[in-house]
Amino acid sequence: MRCVIARFSFDLTKSGVVDSMKGVKPEPIIGESVVIGRRAYPVKQVGQVITRQDRRDFSAAEVLRAMAQLGFTCRGLPLTAAPTRVLDPVQQASAMLGVPVAV
Repeated sequence: MRCVIARFSFDLTKSGVVDSMKGVKPEPIIGESVVIGRRAYPVKQVGQVITRQDRRDFSAAEVLRAMAQLGFTCRGLPLTAAPTRVLDPVQQASAMLGVPVAV
């Protein structure tokens, strides 16, 4: 399948991508990822291996689009817990005494 990544056209196949990623150790996943075989790889790592270009030359969205078209499972950004509100010492003492906390 013809895919455009970083303004360059690539003829990619699912088996070709799997072969390219064989023997490549996955880096820790911080953002979007692609599942190839039984391993999950960061999108930028996959893009670098299959295009042989620097990671700064293409976007994660371009690689995600190409991998989704080839039938790979793509995962978005991991969900993080909502930040909790930090109480200052006076508010914390009020909460421990059972007095309503002023907002």
